[in-house]
Amino acid sequence: MRRAKLFKVGLIAATVTVLLAACANDPLADQFRAGDNKNYIAGDGTVTEFALGSRPGFESFSGVTESGQTLDSSAFAGNVVVLNWWYAACAPCRAEAPDLAILSEEFADSVQFVGVNVRDTAETALSFDRAFGIDFPSIMDAQSGAVSLAFTGVVSPQAVPTTVVIDREGKVASRILGRIDASILRTLIQTVVDQ
Repeated sequence: MRRAKLFKVGLIAATVTVLLAACANDPLADQFRAGDNKNYIAGDGTVTEFALGSRPGFESFSGVTESGQTLDSSAFAGNVVVLNWWYAACAPCRAEAPDLAILSEEFADSVQFVGVNVRDTAETALSFDRAFGIDFPSIMDAQSGAVSLAFTGVVSPQAVPTTVVIDREGKVASRILGRIDASILRTLIQTVVDQ
């Protein structure tokens, strides 16, 4: 009798687990499970905005750029900053690069753009910059992960590319998970610039 009761409880628990798993829709996990060897998990373009007063902060960080300069987050104080996580072989990163180049020029007087390269060597990053007309620095984060770790638990970059807009108070105003839409990013930046 007791064995039959335990079997029924186990069967019910297994059924509930399967049903809950079927209900969960996680496109990033689905891409990982697909095993299609594209070497990245592409975001779906989801935009997250944080209201004034409830914007999360991030830990301080520093890193070396592709040109060998040290860049420290304390240099961002009082400025609007756009951080973009990327690497050269990432197809959506390549697709959005021309838009990022244009937006960085458009907002050159009011916003600091910074890349966060998560895989490449400095030489590869410099070649990418030349190919796509990128004139803002990228922190080479592949070895230390310092920048990515600074945002863990706040707006963890779950996919590459990921773009984060930081306000003048050093708080995260918005995040785009996946390839940017230039008009959406422009609006997110302008909103923070105007605040």
